[in-house]
Amino acid sequence: MTKPSNHIIAAFLCLAAVLSATSASGQLELRSSRSLAEALSDQPEPLPLEQAFPFFVSTISPGKYRVTWEPASGHYLYQHAFSFAQTAADASKDIEVDYALPAGLNKTDKFFGDIVAYYELVSVELQLTTVPGPDAALVIEYQGCADWGFCYPPQKTLYPLTP
Repeated sequence: MTKPSNHIIAAFLCLAAVLSATSASGQLELRSSRSLAEALSDQPEPLPLEQAFPFFVSTISPGKYRVTWEPASGHYLYQHAFSFAQTAADASKDIEVDYALPAGLNKTDKFFGDIVAYYELVSVELQLTTVPGPDAALVIEYQGCADWGFCYPPQKTLYPLTP
């Protein structure tokens, strides 16, 4: 059995002192003058997705594209959540797209543990492995969170391609 730390012992002694002082009055009051609605109103309001993680797609050359995000202040994107593919109306499954992700910031996240995050402008260059046909689209997947604890659901967007 391990010995309790000095911090735990000090916290326990403080709690015991408070409890013994209040037991003389017969009742421990844990009331606050604030209502639940007031306490909840202190929580930040999540930004709409388009404001939290705006992105655009640009054509570099035929078959080569760049997708660029600029996360809002206090927001970050997960490196592990990025995924890109090409799809077409006549294809039964998505077609591979070559891409490389830039270096990011190592961080410990409350949802996923140790991750790589992007807080700043992040661009990903994509190289199609086949020529897009009619109705072809890029499949762009990503996910991000706000530092204060709100995590947006994974996103999947189709960006139409022109052959």
